Amino acid sequence: MAESFSIVIRIKKFFTMKLHNIFILIALFFIASACSSSQPTVATDKDIQEGDFQQYETFTFTKQVLSNDDNQYFENSEALKKTVMNEIKNELQAMGYKYNENEGDLLVNARIFTEDTEYTFRVYDRFGCEVTTDVFYESIVTEAKFTVDPQGGEAPLIVEFNNQSENGDPGFYEWFFYRDLDEIKRESEDSEQPIDSIDLVVFDDNPVYTFENSGTYNIKLVSKHVSENLTCVDTTFIDEFIVVDTSFIAVPNVFTPNGDGTNDEFVVKFWSMESIKISIFNRWGKRIHFWENGNIRGFEDTYEETVWDGQLGGRWASPGVYYYTVEGTGRDDKKRRAHGFFHLFRDKR
Repeated sequence: MAESFSIVIRIKKFFTMKLHNIFILIALFFIASACSSSQPTVATDKDIQEGDFQQYETFTFTKQVLSNDDNQYFENSEALKKTVMNEIKNELQAMGYKYNENEGDLLVNARIFTEDTEYTFRVYDRFGCEVTTDVFYESIVTEAKFTVDPQGGEAPLIVEFNNQSENGDPGFYEWFFYRDLDEIKRESEDSEQPIDSIDLVVFDDNPVYTFENSGTYNIKLVSKHVSENLTCVDTTFIDEFIVVDTSFIAVPNVFTPNGDGTNDEFVVKFWSMESIKISIFNRWGKRIHFWENGNIRGFEDTYEETVWDGQLGGRWASPGVYYYTVEGTGRDDKKRRAHGFFHLFRDKR
């Protein structure tokens, strides 16, 4: 006759445990069952199902054993127990768990387990007999992760780093700020020696960093969890590089200072510039407007100082053609220049 028994292992997600703890429960199942002198064999048919729980993974192992005795369970033989243990271990490995031969029967979920949690194991048979036990898992690992805001923009770019690491110890975080990737590549092409790619190391939980120059930047975070006997470390890199824009200058060819709230000022658009000088001349070559700055901290914080409102000495300038020159240095170390004519119209309001 073929008899079936079920072993249910209910494991909360993100859990690491010695496999022999599961085997102890399996042994309890066999001990709780009646014994027979007949030697059983294990059939090849088995079923393993993974439950659909939000916080738990439930594995049901259904085994079939054969016996000539129709009325009794089978004896708790070492051969049967070993066979069941090996098959359960193999099936769990096939579901994405890992078995480390160097450390014995160690079954490890592929994910990182960062929460202290109490787990319940339950073993039962079809006659209603069951054994449960609770195991407390104290996590000693950490998972490093973070977000940034903003991901890119004009230089100088102020970026806030939001540390979202799990189970990391405050005060032990390390942030590695790398140099511009293009700069590293240029240096490596001209050198046979290793290139130092790290610009700065910051020891802070949630740093705020200003990228002064244009470029593409990589960031690494190291999270640490210090326990009594060891320090666990996890490292992660930014998902997408921080891109600080290159410099440019853009100048309009017309403006209409007529007080209608549209295009009333002559605005030179500049981006990621470190220094800039703006000059405007009338048709006779006289300079009528001038602005210069050697440490620009962004267009939005600066442009209002640079504009010409179309007035000269408190009086409206005459409509006509004017000439401009703009020159400066970008935060990508490039010289930027622009010059040309523009029109001033003021016919309609």
